[in-house]
Amino acid sequence: QVQLVESGGGLAQTGGSLRLSCTASGMLLSAYTMGWYRQAPGKQRELLASISSGGSTYYYVGSVKGRFTISRDNAKNTMTLQMNSLKPEDTAAYYCNGQPPWRGYWGQGTQVTVSS
Repeated sequence: QVQLVESGGGLAQTGGSLRLSCTASGMLLSAYTMGWYRQAPGKQRELLASISSGGSTYYYVGSVKGRFTISRDNAKNTMTLQMNSLKPEDTAAYYCNGQPPWRGYWGQGTQVTVSS
């Protein structure tokens, strides 16, 4: 059974940092481009960042460029999102998935709340 599990969320102050992790079971992430997504209340889920299978190519949406860093460790079958300079508008549930995302593989997500 394939599972993607996100962790590392929590409460942060404006300007603070959090580091999110994505672990996979039942599949090897190394073959796939992976992405981090988020969904704020009342909004659609959006792609924030993606990283190629080998870790050499990246994409960041404009709102997080320069603040967030995506990385992966294929040996550990994990992916991370380092989030710095957090803003209240970063408050959302954060998810990992393939890019493009695999329908039905969404995990529970990890909640990030940034206080002003």
